[in-house]
Amino acid sequence: MGGTTPMPGSARLQLADSVALLRPDEQVFDAMLQGWENQQLARNLATSTVEKRVNAVRAFTAYTNTFPWLWSPQLVDEWLGDLRSVRRLRYSTLRGYQSYVQAFCDYLTDPNYSWADECEARFGTHPVQVVHEWNTAVHVQANEGDPRKRALTVEELQALFDRADERVARIRTLGRKGWLPAFRDATLFKVAYGFGLRRREVQMLDLHDFGRNPHAPEFGSRGVCHVRYGKAMKGSPPKRRSVLTVWEWTAEILEEWIVDIRPRLARDGNPALWPSERGGRVGLQLIDARFAAIRDELGLDSVLDFHSLRRSYVTHLIEAGWDPLFVQQQAGHEHASTTSIYTCVSSDYRTKTLRHALDKAIAGALAADGSSR
Repeated sequence: MGGTTPMPGSARLQLADSVALLRPDEQVFDAMLQGWENQQLARNLATSTVEKRVNAVRAFTAYTNTFPWLWSPQLVDEWLGDLRSVRRLRYSTLRGYQSYVQAFCDYLTDPNYSWADECEARFGTHPVQVVHEWNTAVHVQANEGDPRKRALTVEELQALFDRADERVARIRTLGRKGWLPAFRDATLFKVAYGFGLRRREVQMLDLHDFGRNPHAPEFGSRGVCHVRYGKAMKGSPPKRRSVLTVWEWTAEILEEWIVDIRPRLARDGNPALWPSERGGRVGLQLIDARFAAIRDELGLDSVLDFHSLRRSYVTHLIEAGWDPLFVQQQAGHEHASTTSIYTCVSSDYRTKTLRHALDKAIAGALAADGSSR
């Protein structure tokens, strides 16, 4: 390293030289975690991502009751075995925990950060990589999420929207104040489905995030939705994309909400499309809670969540015959394989597709047979 500036997260930055520590084990470990946080933040990773990783490392440390310079692969085996057999964690969650501990060990053993030298000097030993291919789960499928997750059927979706509208009418008839937030929630659900948006994407929409599509003037000023808070990747800023309006009713409900209803709920100067009753914008937990409440009232499958609206959007477009590449671009998926994971085409659609192919083959065979006579 010489006289060069230490890298973010290095031991030289986290620990003062020649300073005796009162509780060396705990203080060095805390410095390691702080250094790892700084190193990840320097890579522009989201704060929530960094916090999740650090919490996983703390959980592993608490389980083993040892510090990183004493870790071994056997401790990882025991921890992962406990997570799977006792806590019944999903494969994708286990793989996440494995990757977090592995990344932390990579950081500690990288000579650029000098933690191995620091531990050798203070404790007579040093950290090693304890997560290897022989004690980690093999990634064998493109999608290892909960297999129960699915899209809503058209009937379930219509029932959900109808119940949300009924809530508005019921509260308003009773003369209660809550009909405006109920109207907001009902419209938010429809817009999330109408553009195939993720939860945060729809939450962060502002009034100016809609515009005209010159190729579809029938949608007016709601022909395109500019998503500014798309899913970030590998430390990048939120990914932007434009989603075109495909259904006329989407533009109509947006117009009604923005022009007639929203001004009664929003405070002056609030640009949020979905304002909260207290100012600002509606919270993510509230969105989930309102969706779950309506789902449970209808007695729908509990595995259906807000993200099911996005799955439904992709599925219903594919079922309606929209071009898969168009659907992929609308959803903002980098790879077509990701879109295929979201596509949960119904058995009825598959039956119709099979029937169409068989009828076409039979018709071709009969035509060929007739021409040969």
